[in-house]
Order: sequence, then C-alpha cells, then structure tokens
Amino acid sequence: MLNPVFHSSPVTVRKEQEVSEAEQELQALVPAAVTGDRGALQRILEIIHPLVLRYVRARISTGRIPGAEDIAQEACLAVVHSIERYTDRGRPFMAYVYGVVSHKVADARRMYVRDQSHPTEEIPDSVSGEANPEEEALVKDGSNRVRELLDSLSERSREIITLRVLVGLSAEETTEMVGSTPGAVRVAQHRALVSLRKAVEEGER
Repeated sequence: MLNPVFHSSPVTVRKEQEVSEAEQELQALVPAAVTGDRGALQRILEIIHPLVLRYVRARISTGRIPGAEDIAQEACLAVVHSIERYTDRGRPFMAYVYGVVSHKVADARRMYVRDQSHPTEEIPDSVSGEANPEEEALVKDGSNRVRELLDSLSERSREIITLRVLVGLSAEETTEMVGSTPGAVRVAQHRALVSLRKAVEEGER
C-alpha cells in the first residue's frame, strides 16, 4: 500500500510553476482585455492556448475529428468572444477558461459518440523529466490508452487527474475548478493514481 504522503514530482512542480506564472501575468492582462485592449487580448491568447491544448489532449483521443488542436482553438476563440462580459468573482481567470474548455470537450465527445466512423490511432505522447510511478505510467502510457484509463475513473477523479497531473494546476487552483478543498483534492488525486497504476499493471499481465 502506498504511503499517503504527497510529494510533487519534478514534472508536476514544473507544470505548477508554469501555470502559476501564467496566472500572475493574466491577473494584470485580463482587466485591460475586458475594456478592449487588443494587445492584452493577444497576449492572453498566447498564454492560455498551450494550457488549453494540454487539457484538451488529456481528454480527447488522437484520431478523433474534431481533433484536440481544433477544439482548443474553438475554446480559445470562445474565451475571446466572451471576455468583454467576464466578471472577476475572485477566482483565477484560468478557472473561467477551463470552464469554457470543459464544455467544448463535452460537446466534442457527444459529437464523436454520434459518429464513430472515424478510426482512432494510438500515438504515444512524449514526456521529458522524472515522475513518480503512477504519474509516469499515466503520461507515458500512450495517448489513447491514457484516455481509456481516465474514462474508468469517476468524473470528479478524472477532472482532478487531468488538472493536477496533465495540466499542472496546483491543488489550490484545482480546488477552484472542482469545488473542494486542497486536502481533499490531494487525497482524491492519490486514490485515482493508485487506481490507474493498478489498471496499468492488470493490462500488462
């Protein structure tokens, strides 16, 4: 049984730092973009696009139509078109962005269920750096296999793993998305990663 003490891997720490730095810059840019500053809006797009794409790739299998890049672009455009109506309610701006993206992903998944005529192709995602065994299995296993494993989790656990491990949000930032506490998020992450590791081990037998 794994020790329930949570140590962040170098990969996770690096991702969390990236998201934290993005949030700090967005905090200054968003008010300007809301008032119509096109330069600020362009910079916001540059910041959020890689984070949005990372999230979508974690939820959409390769080979699907529309693909992750198309969905990410559509989500970013939706953020652009709605930013004038954005109201700061004390939550990180990325929580708002991921709310938009999650709806786009849900729409795409529903569309795919209606039309399963498109073949899926397993293309492994390359990841550099070190991670603990659960995280390494999750991010290196192969893109479509990752989606299958994630789909075996509850919706809440799947969202926590996507945001924490694959996107790189901190426990506090994830709390803003799933409506929980940092401690509960860490516990849920730990349990979900254990479940994923068991699924990987069973698949290797």
